[in-house]
This record gives sequence, C-alpha cells and structure tokens, in this order.
Amino acid sequence: MTVRIGIVGPGGMGRAHIARIENELAGGHVVAVTDIDPENAARVAEPLGATVYADDTALIEAEEVDAILVTSFGLAHEASVLKAIAAGKPVLCEKPLAPTADACVRIMEAEQAAGRKYVTVGFMRRFDRSYGEIKEVIDSGELGAPIIVHNRHRNPTVPESYTADMAINDTAIHEIDTMRWLLGEEITAVRVDKPKPTANRFPHLQDPLVVVMETESGAILYDEVFVNIQYGYDIRCEVVMESGTMALSDQNLTDRRDSEGARNKITRDHNERFHLAFNQELQQWIKAVEKGEHAGSSAWDGYAAAVVCDAGVKAIETGQTEPVVLIEKPTLYN
Repeated sequence: MTVRIGIVGPGGMGRAHIARIENELAGGHVVAVTDIDPENAARVAEPLGATVYADDTALIEAEEVDAILVTSFGLAHEASVLKAIAAGKPVLCEKPLAPTADACVRIMEAEQAAGRKYVTVGFMRRFDRSYGEIKEVIDSGELGAPIIVHNRHRNPTVPESYTADMAINDTAIHEIDTMRWLLGEEITAVRVDKPKPTANRFPHLQDPLVVVMETESGAILYDEVFVNIQYGYDIRCEVVMESGTMALSDQNLTDRRDSEGARNKITRDHNERFHLAFNQELQQWIKAVEKGEHAGSSAWDGYAAAVVCDAGVKAIETGQTEPVVLIEKPTLYN
C-alpha cells in the first residue's frame, strides 16, 4: 500500500518534507497540495503530478487523500487538524500543534470524541540518534537521576519579522518538548532571564534569552536561546546526573586539521542538522498510517508544550517565575 498524502501549506518546511517523501522514504506519495498562495501550490504540485485544491477542507475531504501533513503557518494549524480528525484521517502537524493551549485542548477533545488518536506533532528531535542515546542512559538509571540540563539553541540569524514570543513558541519549544520526553516528566515552572543583548539583533528583540525551567522531580533545565549568533546553527545539550554526564556531540562526521587549525563543519539550519531525524519521524508516521496505528508524539505532547510556552511568554513580560498548570491527562493519552 502507498499512503497518499495531502500537504497543507507547503512553505520551506513543507517542501523539504515533500523531497524526503518522494526521494528518500518508502511507502508514501504526495498526491494533493493546497496553499493560501495558489501559485506556490501549483509550483509544488506540478512536478509531483499532484492535484491542487482550493483550500484545506477540499483537500482533507478528497477521496484520493489518506493522510494529511500540515506545514502551514502556526495560527492556521488548529482548523486544519480539526478537519482531519473530523474526516477520520491521520495528521502529522508541524510544531506548534496550535498557537495556544486552549486550542490544543479543543484538538484533544475532538480526538477523545472520535475515540482514537489521529494527531502526531512534528517534534523531530525525539528521532535524533544522539538524543536517543542520552535517553537510553537516563532510562537505565546507571548514572542516577538527572539533576541539571544545560541546553543551547543557537541560530545564525532570524528575519526582522521574528518577535519576542517566537523565541519561546518557535525556538525554545523544541527544547521544551525534548526535555519532557528525555526526562519522562512534566515541566512545572518557567522563568526567563534577559542577559546583555547582542548588537546583532533587531532593535525590537531581546536576544539572547535564558529560559530556566523546573520539573516535577525538581530538576533544573537551562535553555540558552540565541538566535543571532552569526556563526551557525548550533544545538547543545548536557544532562548532569548523580554520578556522570551525557552530552550531545557536535554534528560533524569528520574533523579537519590543516595549517589553519583543527575544526569541523557547523550546520546552518535545522534541516541540515536534523535531516536524519526528520527522515525517521516521517518514515515512522507513514508506516503507522499504513498499519492504521498511531506513532510518535501525541496531541497531549503538543498541549503540554503549549502550556509551558504560554508560561514562558508570560515570564518574559512579568520577569517572574510562572507556574505551569496542566489539565488532568485524558485517558486516551495514558
């Protein structure tokens, strides 16, 4: 069986996913495309032989579409995901699942009414081999319990349209979900510290930020969010446990030594750094759709990350430590 996939909002992330599905992965084919820009939809669809639909409703309800991949702007996610659930079709939604925690609750309510999980959220770091090896050591308990985690999320630059809340909702959200998954517990409080700002930022931005989080067990998580560091896309994570540490290695496959010194390549963006993780994520989803199963992160994971993000954005404004208060976890997600 070939899973026939419809793409909603094929911007840069959507086009990268299409290339993976068509050129690197097995079992899926993009048969339908829709976008608020009809010309973009036509450009994307033409080499695929895919059908262009006027809107997400028409695409999601089309008989030729088995599953939905939502890669549109975050504010539009909720409507498309709810339509996919109503149509009984599996949906992989890029992060964030929805722009607010309340919107995520509505999505979970729709899944509960349907009686099954349809939604997978695009938290690709769960599929990164390095993070996976760290999780294996944590879960084994051989180095004791995690006490402190140091994260660094660095981008070379961001566009002028990037706003203060995006440092949390679009950037730190990756560490927020990864920490929940890595440690196997929820985040309970968030504070955001504001170091001396870099001269390379746009005037309206505070950059960098340091997001400080506490978990249910009392572990402290630090996340340096520095989106105008210039030199490259650099993701770091070190977990300090009771009798040892585990850290991500650099993303290099080789080391170069010459008259200029010893060095390795630094990636420039998330697609380059997490290429294999994206592939694993999409391949698992396609196989799950083919089997009529759910795999990967759930709408609950999207909701829990959104609540932490909401608290983080509030903490930027108040300068205080803000509590993270989750609803009782529905049985469907246990």
